[in-house]
Amino acid sequence: MAPKSFWKGYLKLSLVTCAISMQRAVSENAGIRFHTLNGRTGNRVVSRYVDAVTGKPVGDEDQVRGYPRGEDDYVMLEDDEIDSVALESSRTIDIATFVPADTIEWIWYDQPHYLSPDDPVGQEAFCVIRDAMAATGTVGISRLVLYRRERAVMLEPRGKGIVLWTLRYGDEVRDPASCFDGLTEDKPEAPLMKLVKTLIKARTQSWDPAMVHDPVQDRLQEIITAKKKGRKRPAKASPQEDKPGNVVNILDALRRSIDRDGNDT
Repeated sequence: MAPKSFWKGYLKLSLVTCAISMQRAVSENAGIRFHTLNGRTGNRVVSRYVDAVTGKPVGDEDQVRGYPRGEDDYVMLEDDEIDSVALESSRTIDIATFVPADTIEWIWYDQPHYLSPDDPVGQEAFCVIRDAMAATGTVGISRLVLYRRERAVMLEPRGKGIVLWTLRYGDEVRDPASCFDGLTEDKPEAPLMKLVKTLIKARTQSWDPAMVHDPVQDRLQEIITAKKKGRKRPAKASPQEDKPGNVVNILDALRRSIDRDGNDT
């Protein structure tokens, strides 16, 4: 059974419009989740907004947004003031711009969503937009209100559908120069490159989703299952961690690594 759509609206390109539905591409229900409880009573703990000075609870009707302009000094904005600068429609993805698909670096990608036609009538319009982007090697750029914020989004053809990526804001992506400028530009020595390439080749496999399996979830499930049955939790395994030391001779370390990997295969 297909996952339930969490958003429905319209995809628009100039005068071409079609009804679409959106699903999250990443499940939020996976993995083990915990509630915070009162250890003495076993009751759940609830969170409340309280005034930082008086300590008294603040009701929903009294909560406003504040922008700091100094220490303990804020410019307060009402909801209607914030809404006045938002998109006129939160239900239409109007593609205003296309850019070459290979010009947007992965670091700008935020959250993926699947788009599909919401009725048979709109399939032709949806498919022609999808296939035209694929044929021209472009992706669409638009804006949309999602998760209570207006976001730039990218539409990318994928198989029979379209993937909508929310994009990070410009001030969220740091300039890599701030981290990388201090690195040397000297090229590694040829013998080192040859050995590292050999090591990479020995460890190269086809991608498999099992590579990102989380073993911690399995161990937590073992503990939960044991507690449900009234048994003691499984004994904690002693971690066997190799502590890396300072590499004195890279060439020697690479040769030993290749010898070890060759013996493991």
